Amino acid sequence: MVEPDDGCCGDDSCGDGHTKQSPAPRTPVLHCADALRAAGARVETVVACSDAEVDGVLARLDGPPRADGLTWPDPDGKTRLVVAVTGDGQLRHVLRRMVRRYAPPPSKRPEDLVTGRTVPDLPAVAVLPLDAAAKDLAGQLGLPRQPAEVAAAVLGDGVRRLDLLRHDGGSVTLDGVLVGGADGDGRPAQWLGRVEVDDLLLTDGADPLLAVAVANAAGVARAGGLPLLNSADPADGVIEVAVAVPVTHKPMFGRARLRIEVRRARGRAVSVTPRDAEVPLVDDSVAGSLARKRSWWIEPGAWAVYTG
Repeated sequence: MVEPDDGCCGDDSCGDGHTKQSPAPRTPVLHCADALRAAGARVETVVACSDAEVDGVLARLDGPPRADGLTWPDPDGKTRLVVAVTGDGQLRHVLRRMVRRYAPPPSKRPEDLVTGRTVPDLPAVAVLPLDAAAKDLAGQLGLPRQPAEVAAAVLGDGVRRLDLLRHDGGSVTLDGVLVGGADGDGRPAQWLGRVEVDDLLLTDGADPLLAVAVANAAGVARAGGLPLLNSADPADGVIEVAVAVPVTHKPMFGRARLRIEVRRARGRAVSVTPRDAEVPLVDDSVAGSLARKRSWWIEPGAWAVYTG
């Protein structure tokens, strides 16, 4: 059972050089561990304060040595992983390290790698939300939230495979990305950018934009009350994309009116190229910014969760 520490693994900025004294596991983690032990499981808890500590836990999911020298997950392994998180960013961080561990370099793509993917089937994880009332991906997926329920899920056979978004910045997205920010008064700030989904051009960079949603699930379905996406499904093998464009309509009589046009598309890959110097974004609840072209692509069924 691993609990990524808030001070390090809530985003992608922490590195192997980050060290600090590990705090004690939180109460839900202890309750989950007690429930697992009561069911006869052998349990170890790790509060991970660095990438190296996360990687050390993930190494226990490795399969036997391969002839091609690749590090590969063990499909028949008995070790099961519970990730205790305060938000989606921490879960994403663990999956990001998992991808870095198991994704083979393009020059060593093995024959047993799933067609249309760059990573093998990643080991399933059980998610233990430390805030039982949080609005998060576990809630969207209907996963168990109480420690005893999570323990029962990880001991069961119910597994749901889900899509994963990778991007050319080296990280992953589990839920979705919302690109765009607000001005000093809290109103959406306009920016310029080019957005392409597969071979479809949603905007060429000339239109002012309010928001762009790149979604695997439904967490970025709305922006400031504006509906962006209708049917994001984390297991349908496609990326949902929406672009919000302010359009001024000038009738023959009366005043000009501003309306928001939402353009939507679905595909296997999407690129967003900002024309502005830097555009705010939120990726799996982690704030950041976009200063150059970024491309996301779908990895169908690459990761999995225990469902009970």
